[in-house]
This record gives sequence, C-alpha cells and structure tokens, in this order.
Amino acid sequence: MTHPLLTDQDIETYDRDGVVLVRGLFADQVATLRDGIAANMDDPGPYASENKRAGQSGRFFDDYCNWTRIPQFRDAIETSPAAEVAADLMQSPSVQMFHDHVLVKEPGTSMATPWHQDSPYYFVEGMQTISFWSPLDPVREATLRCVAGSHRWEKDVLPTRWASEVAFFDGGDYMPVPDPEAEGMRIVEFEMEPGDAVAFNFRTLHGARGNDSPTRRRAFSLRLVGEDARYVERPGPTSPPFPGHDMQPGQRLREDWFPTLLRR
Repeated sequence: MTHPLLTDQDIETYDRDGVVLVRGLFADQVATLRDGIAANMDDPGPYASENKRAGQSGRFFDDYCNWTRIPQFRDAIETSPAAEVAADLMQSPSVQMFHDHVLVKEPGTSMATPWHQDSPYYFVEGMQTISFWSPLDPVREATLRCVAGSHRWEKDVLPTRWASEVAFFDGGDYMPVPDPEAEGMRIVEFEMEPGDAVAFNFRTLHGARGNDSPTRRRAFSLRLVGEDARYVERPGPTSPPFPGHDMQPGQRLREDWFPTLLRR
C-alpha cells in the first residue's frame, strides 16, 4: 500500500522524471533538524567546506556523513517516514542508509550550486537510489532545480569540484557538464515550505541558485539506496570517500556501515 504522503502518480513521475516533490516529509522533524544543523556548524566534521569563489559574497557551508555523531540527524532519520516513502518511490523491498548532507546558504550568498549528478561522485550504481533535499526555511529562488529525465541519460556527467570547477578525476566515459537553460532542457523546481522534500535519483542532474534573499536557506539531504544498489569503482576518488570500506565491485553496501532502515 502506497504511503499516505504519496500517490500512484508520484511513483510514476519519479520513475519517468527522476524527481518528484513530497510535501511534509520532514514536517515533524523541522525543529530537530534545525538544532542538528546548528550543532553541525558549531562542530564541523572532517568533510566540511566553505564553498566560495574569488569575488563572491556570502557563505555557503556544507558538510556530510554526520548522522552517527549528531543525534538530531539520527532521530530525524528514524522518526520520519523517509524510509517508507523511499521504498515506494524506488519500488524497492529494502532501503539502506547511505549518508546525510547539510547545505546552508546564508543571506546574500552569490554562489550557485553547480549543475551536477550525485552518482558519479559516489561509489554506488543502480537505479534504485534516492536523495531527499529538504529545506528548513521557506524557499523560492534558492530552491533545488532538477532536469527531468536526466537519470536515464546514457552517459554520466563529469563530476567537478564546486569551488574550482576542476574535474574531480581524469578518465572514464563522461559527458561534459551541460547548460540546461541554454539547451532547452525541462527544469523542474518548486516553491517549498520547511519540511517539504524534493526526492530525486542519484543520476538526476540538479543544481540551485545562490541565495539573494534576506533569510538563511538551510537544507538537510538524506541519501538512501535500494535493493539493486551495488558498490562500483570510479576512475578516481569518491565523495564521500569512506576510507577502509573494503568492498569489492558488485557487492551490496556493507550493512554495518550502511544499515538497512526498512525491509518488506
């Protein structure tokens, strides 16, 4: 039975477009996640970064892989219906944790989140993947933007480092980063309230404008995988790196590091 936050049309849309809006996914966890982001920014992890290019204004903070050390993140993951909704959208009998990601654009932050797919940065391949991007502040212009259908492109987009725009690694059969607006691609974006979530496939091309509003734009992302997800080697380093994981190509992600959240 489909989760009450979804319709059968939502599942069809996710399969076809690789992106769909889920209203209120983290509605009951907004305060908890705001506290978690405050704790994260007060005590950044080893992967935290301040994305900024020369001449740009504002502050764009991001950090990931903190759910095991920040109890508010773990609580939100465990008490929200995210795993159930993920299972329905991915059409997967199981849902496994991958990682969390915090992205904060302070007022007046000019840097945009560049167009990219998440999948080429990760050591995961498979069609049953999902990211939930949930703002903890109302968003209009600084919302997430996704290119419908890009999860089914034949080639992945070359991953780049956000601040320098340098390729993340050399090699591999990747396509250059496109310009969706110039190329007339169908861009999907939503005005959102705190706790709403954009659900999108790891291979869906996405980005976000800078934040020229007078308020912060805090966002919590949760990345999950389904039954067909397998470890894959990339031509270079992955992000997150998860050093010492000892997995081999074709294996499912090890459950002691990436626990199963739901199994039907």
